[in-house]
Amino acid sequence: MTTYAITSVTGRFGRVAVKELAQLVPATDIVALARNTDKAAALVPAGVTVRAGDYTQPAELVQSLQGVDKLLFVSSIPSRVMPRPQQHQNVINAAKQAGVSFIAYTSFPHADTATVPLARDHQLTEQAIQAAGLAHAFLRNNWYLENELAFLKTGAAGEPFIYSADAGRAGYALEREYAEAAARVLVAAAPKPVYEFAGPARTFRDLAEAIPGEFPIEAVSDEAFTRHLIAQGADPRLAQFQTAAQAMIRQGVLAEDTTDLPDVLGRPLTPLADAIQEVLQK
Repeated sequence: MTTYAITSVTGRFGRVAVKELAQLVPATDIVALARNTDKAAALVPAGVTVRAGDYTQPAELVQSLQGVDKLLFVSSIPSRVMPRPQQHQNVINAAKQAGVSFIAYTSFPHADTATVPLARDHQLTEQAIQAAGLAHAFLRNNWYLENELAFLKTGAAGEPFIYSADAGRAGYALEREYAEAAARVLVAAAPKPVYEFAGPARTFRDLAEAIPGEFPIEAVSDEAFTRHLIAQGADPRLAQFQTAAQAMIRQGVLAEDTTDLPDVLGRPLTPLADAIQEVLQK
């Protein structure tokens, strides 16, 4: 019998992944890890074992990973409590000490060669997993369509759709599709060491044109984009982050041409217009 574990099961990605995994293997073979175990117990399928999984608590992680064979390691959100690379190192150390034989880690597109700041923590984590000598699959997730929810809502409301990514493309897909694929990699008999997961590469104009209704679509400079976000009430720091994401897309960092995601899912990805409607209904 193989025992599977998933971290961060109270997050959106983890919730979907554990439910998908329970469709693929018996729920009694699954361990769900979370900081808030009470919340996790209310979310996971019946039969799944819930254990503590705080990335800042090394000893707790070692205990919680006892008996686990394969681990889906969902990357953490950057925190002021502990740097993300240290959090991730704690998980890796605990997995090795507990005897975990395989880790599937949610990473960043082309993390081994990417130079943008968002890639750095993932690059360090991939290196740490390799240095630990653990069999692995790096799930290099491209861009969640949900990341653009605010812009999709703007267009759906008939308001101007403003962006600065120009003709840059990103491999948009639904977060649940990435999560479902992660669960499938975890149970695969012979997983690849690296998956570049992405949807078809699309521009911001492609997104806008897939939203029903009529509204202005305008490409602007990064400076004008930041001013627009702040004028709409965005916190200046968030506006700067969103502008940096636009620049990253414009520079081609997220442009991708791969079928890894639909191949693992065994089905086509949700058509863009349908995916946008799904996001808007959340």
